[in-house]
Amino acid sequence: MSKRVGIIGAGVSGLAAIRCCLEEGLEPTCFERSNDVGGLWKFSDHTEEGRASIYQSVFTNSSKEMMCFPDFPYPDGYPNYMHHSKLQEYIKTFAQKKDLLRYIQFETLVSSIKKCTSFLVTGQWVVVTEKDGKQESTIFDAVMICSGHHVYPNLPTDSFPGLDRFRGNYLHSRDYKNPEAFKGKRVLVIGLGNSGSDIAVELSHLATQNVLPSFVSDWLDVQKMNTWFKHENYGLMPLNGFLRKQPVFNDELPSHILCGIVSIKPSVKEFTETSAVFEDGTVFEAIDSVIFATGYDYSYPFLDETIMKSRNNEVTLFKGIFPPLMEKPTLAVIGLVQSLGAAIPTADLQARWAAKCFSIFFSSFLNSCTLPTMNAMMDDIEEKMGKKLKWFGQSQTLQTDYITYMDELGSFIGAKPNIPWLFLTDPHLALEVYFGPCSPYQFRLMGPGKWDGARNAILTQWNLDSEANQDKSCQ
Repeated sequence: MSKRVGIIGAGVSGLAAIRCCLEEGLEPTCFERSNDVGGLWKFSDHTEEGRASIYQSVFTNSSKEMMCFPDFPYPDGYPNYMHHSKLQEYIKTFAQKKDLLRYIQFETLVSSIKKCTSFLVTGQWVVVTEKDGKQESTIFDAVMICSGHHVYPNLPTDSFPGLDRFRGNYLHSRDYKNPEAFKGKRVLVIGLGNSGSDIAVELSHLATQNVLPSFVSDWLDVQKMNTWFKHENYGLMPLNGFLRKQPVFNDELPSHILCGIVSIKPSVKEFTETSAVFEDGTVFEAIDSVIFATGYDYSYPFLDETIMKSRNNEVTLFKGIFPPLMEKPTLAVIGLVQSLGAAIPTADLQARWAAKCFSIFFSSFLNSCTLPTMNAMMDDIEEKMGKKLKWFGQSQTLQTDYITYMDELGSFIGAKPNIPWLFLTDPHLALEVYFGPCSPYQFRLMGPGKWDGARNAILTQWNLDSEANQDKSCQ
């Protein structure tokens, strides 16, 4: 009998998990609280409790060749950088073509995930779900949590003295949908990540004045703007290395700053009833609205938080996937890591490794563990935390370098391209893999889930049809 795997969420991570479980001969059941696949990319004109949210104007910030499922290229005619509606169309097509929809229970809320009483022997979990006001308990041999990290907004109101007496309105970027409500307003956007930059630029076309203070004061030096360059794997990066946080992808932001359309300020020191006072003593008067683009908190209300947080109340996961202090390796988190690359291929490789670990665990004698010892995993986490602090600074996100991370996961299952072997057997392909972009197709050349079309996809990845060869700014 096939082992059953419960999957939480039917976004790109959940779909990858379903498909990878099937490849390993496992029996997946996916629970999705909404009525469709897509997760973050399923746009709604209003925020929904427990679901990720995007604004109407969102475009992808990775090109289509770099953010596809590794064995499912985008159809001809898709633009290189897509509006969210095109990406959602692609995701739905993937789910249909791979016959994944029949494994998903829509409009079903997961309210609880707990260890079975026999967990120390079996590694099984009890998943409690709710649908149409009725609860149901199901036992699964393993669980994959794919609910993402853009659900619970981080609204640090306590960090801003005087906000409680501010007469204007404030909201989190999760609640922002379009700029129409801010026409003619004076708007303060707090946070210089991708959302903050996008919203500030978009509002500049309608708002009276737009100020963008950096929530972390050392993010940006406007005098060094001319040293930025665009790199496919790493986005907008500085040549001189002054930007050490997560890169910002917005082609219009530099010109808007230099032209004074968007103003950059240091951190907010305090609010008054109508204004914001910045750390440098300057004041932004008569503010109508404040938008906090301050990221998200991790929260898994259906799971005992001690499972996920085993080090100083931080989310600690071995390789960003497995809780290290579990007696049995039957719980995996897919899609939580934020790598400096596209989410879809990252989630796909995470799911492949997790499903392979489950499969080996289920088939091994006496269900022996397929991961390192707890101490070894915690040592690895400590090492990774130190590197993260060095490269990304203080951050609650599980950030990592894309290529290094993909190579590491790929090596665990034999999916990392063997460059010396390729040079001996297929020099043309080896040159493209070694000197070309780290495209997702590389990780389906070999290993479990090998795709016969990977070679051709790599060799033709530079071929652009006339419709696709256009910049998103032309949309």
